[in-house]
Amino acid sequence: MVTTIQVSEQLMDTLKKRKQYDKESYEEVIWDLVEDTMEVNEETKKEIEQARTAIKSGKFYTHEQVKKKLGL
Repeated sequence: MVTTIQVSEQLMDTLKKRKQYDKESYEEVIWDLVEDTMEVNEETKKEIEQARTAIKSGKFYTHEQVKKKLGL
């Protein structure tokens, strides 16, 4: 079912600014916003925790270290 919603001019301006490309629909913009607020799955939570643990223990490379190693 398709429906129409009313939004203020201020919200409309905000939605326009969030478009990633000219032909992106407002529905796509809204879905992107909704997706950002959805809960992450358990696997992602586990990976985030592993990354945090690695960072705390110093097991990471800085951007500068990677550039140097690659000769950039």
